[in-house]
Formats: sequence, C-alpha cells, structure tokens
Amino acid sequence: MDLKKLFGFEGKTVVITGAASGMSKSATELLLELGANVYAVDINPIDLPVKKVYQADLSKKEEIDQVLMDLPNQIDALFLCHGIAAFPGNELLVQKVNFYSQKYMTEQLLDRISDHGSVTFIASVGGFGWQQVYDKAVELINIPTWDEEMKWYDHHPDLIQSAYVFAKQCLLSYVTYKCMSEEFISRKIRINAINPGDTITGLTDDFNKSTSPSGDALEGAQMIENIFLKSWNGYAAEAKDMGYPMVVVGSDICSYMSGQLIYIDYGLTSSWTSNALLSAKEKTIEEISYDSNQ
Repeated sequence: MDLKKLFGFEGKTVVITGAASGMSKSATELLLELGANVYAVDINPIDLPVKKVYQADLSKKEEIDQVLMDLPNQIDALFLCHGIAAFPGNELLVQKVNFYSQKYMTEQLLDRISDHGSVTFIASVGGFGWQQVYDKAVELINIPTWDEEMKWYDHHPDLIQSAYVFAKQCLLSYVTYKCMSEEFISRKIRINAINPGDTITGLTDDFNKSTSPSGDALEGAQMIENIFLKSWNGYAAEAKDMGYPMVVVGSDICSYMSGQLIYIDYGLTSSWTSNALLSAKEKTIEEISYDSNQ
C-alpha cells in the first residue's frame, strides 16, 4: 500500500498556521514528507522548506487579510494551530488569537477549500466542559463581522475572564455547531478539532507561568502535573504526539469523520467523565434512599 496515496496529501495544497514550532511544526514536517504543497503562517520565523512562508500577527485583522489575499485560490486542507497562553490583562488578545482569528480565517477561506476538503483545529483539554457555555458561544459564532465581534467581547468581560478556557470552548462549540451547516455540508467539507493534553512545546514555560497565581513557572509546572499527570502517574506528550494525529484527522484516511472533538490526553478526560457519571449516579441513589426513608 502506498502511504502517500492513503493520506491523500501528495501534490495537494495545504495551509497551516503556527508552523514555527511545537505541534504545528511537527504536523508541517509530516505534511512535507507526504508530498503536500504547504503554505505556512506564524508570527515567528519558519525554518521549514514549505512552498511559501507568511510571517504575520494573527491577532490583527489587517495582517490576516494580507495573508488571505496572497494564499492560493484552491486549498485542499486547512490546519489552524496558532495559539498563546493567557496572562492577566491579555484576555481579549487570547480570544482573538485562540478563537476568533481561526473562525475568521476559516470563513474567509471557505470558498477556496475544495469539495471534500478538511478544516482541522488544535483546541485543548482546557476547553473541557464546553457544553456549559454553548449558548453564549453560538451567539458569538453568529456575529458576522470582526468589529461587531470585538464589541461583543467588550460587553461580556465575565466570559472572557477565563481567557484560554473560553476561547477553546468556543472553538469546540464552533466545530459542533458548524459541522452540518449548509456552507460545510453542501460541499462535504469536514471540520474537526484535536484536544491535546499536557504537551511539551515552545509555549510550555508560558503555560507554566500563566497557571501559577504568582506567575512562578515552577509552581505552575507542579500545578499542571497535579491536574494532568499525577492521577495516572503519567508523562507529558511530545509535539509529534499531537501533530501527527492531527495530520491523520485532516487526511483522506478520515474521509468520513466530521464534527469530532478528539481528546489526545491518554484517557484523562474520559476518566473525568467516568468519575462525574458515577458521582451523579451515587448522588441520585442517595437522594432516592433519603426520600424513601422520609
């Protein structure tokens, strides 16, 4: 079996963001190995032999628009992987980078994406529980313009206070809400997201500092270990553990997969779900027992 044909990227046009480092860089390396013509975007310099590099700040509409104007007229797969950690005072910046710019780029490029093409996002385990804000996320998703979206953020400081979490929850809500919408389903364009667990990347130090209330990287690293690793005596993933599966999801191998939120966390969120379901059942039994004894 020819693996390049199986993946279906050989000679195809692929756009990927965040390609300078981490998961996206690993994904880009694999895409190049599979014969894709890759157009890569990042705020930082990209040192890979892609078809074309765009260096742009994806929190700024004008810089995004410049990139969009120059991208190819036909795109077979779009991978949106750029993101930043959250620090006090940059809540709006996080919303722009981690969610809204990705929504904006998807919708601006949608007419150029081939029939049966794919859009794949890097979301996060940090977006777990997205259902709790789904109604607000959909409200945000349906706002038509960049400027109106920024006004919405201004009027919802309570929601964006969680910064990284809300942005990723919006991204997961977007995949769920849009996968069967007319503009995607009429042309069979697949839309999915991967949700990485704890992963060592160039942003690890930022995530450690942003997790600690005092901004201390060592304290933040310990907190992250306690949340994501301690319960199963686990270990952090490498960038390729996320980048490679993402390429698979966007490839012809997964040609019948759409609307999926794929957790790549060694089962951690499944364990959280299991514990929550069992706790809810035990609570119900206790309530029934209490009522029967009255």
